[in-house]
Amino acid sequence: MREQGAVRLLFRFVIAAAALSAAGGWVWSKDVTGIQRNEESGRAELEALVHSLAVTIGPRSYQDPANLNAAADLISRRFTSYGYALTEQPYQVEELAVRNIIAERRGTDQPDRVIVVGAHYDTVIGSPGADDNASGVAVLLELARLHAGTRFRKTVRFVAFTLEEPPFFRSRYMGSRTYARSLKERGEHVEAMLCLESVGYYSQEPGSQSFPFPVFWLRWRYPTTGNFLTVVSNDDSQPLQTRVRDGLVAHMNLPVETYAGPWWIPGVDWSDHGSFWNEGYPAVMLTDTALFRNPHYHRPTDLPDTLDYRAMSELVRGLAGALLTLDERR
Repeated sequence: MREQGAVRLLFRFVIAAAALSAAGGWVWSKDVTGIQRNEESGRAELEALVHSLAVTIGPRSYQDPANLNAAADLISRRFTSYGYALTEQPYQVEELAVRNIIAERRGTDQPDRVIVVGAHYDTVIGSPGADDNASGVAVLLELARLHAGTRFRKTVRFVAFTLEEPPFFRSRYMGSRTYARSLKERGEHVEAMLCLESVGYYSQEPGSQSFPFPVFWLRWRYPTTGNFLTVVSNDDSQPLQTRVRDGLVAHMNLPVETYAGPWWIPGVDWSDHGSFWNEGYPAVMLTDTALFRNPHYHRPTDLPDTLDYRAMSELVRGLAGALLTLDERR
């Protein structure tokens, strides 16, 4: 029995090593000279980013323009330090001047085919927004850093959006709505948009996962312990959803669920991916399900120490591999 156990352990080690090698072993460049990361430093970087946004800067609502600008400045500096070509999309909402921040790595073979990964950096009034959505921004920045040396075939853009939260939610003033509309006006071919929305809160407590009314029957379809990531799509984006799910599962250990439904189901279009759906682009939302799990959602208690940075680190690893898979798809 002891020998059989040793054989099983060796087999698991070989499989894990092969999977790590296939994924690049934290080398998310397409050649072996790319930047290598380890799990501990990845978690520390994510935690530091969330702390900078949620604590050092604090609430980033439209009523906190100085903080909103400070967050935009921090994101811009980070992208620039990673070596990305940086552009900003400024616009005006009455007296409020705001901006989206776009870091681009232009494709080497098919630059007209665009992949967008985005997260909003604003918060609701009075909330430090650690999960909603410093977590999404931190994963976005860490993903961009890991891919700083990658030579993508397609054009990849990492975008930080402003004004996702009320009162601008679902309005033409959303940063993502402004950006997606500009892409459509320029005739750009966006073949995938991945929205990072509240990706840091996980629980091992039974019954910690709830579900939106009127689809309470989902509790018989999905786990009721909130320890998984969900990839949400509409019907048109299901092929993209499948590719993203498969890419994540192949490169990380964080459990993944998928849900596809109409916009009127509460939560389905509640972030920046909805802006891309409005323009006819395929898009999915990656989320911890926010208010359906996190008791600190939109509250002053949405603080950095409530997040699971190990899970976030896994998500970065999964996304890094999934992005390469999307880039390779013809």
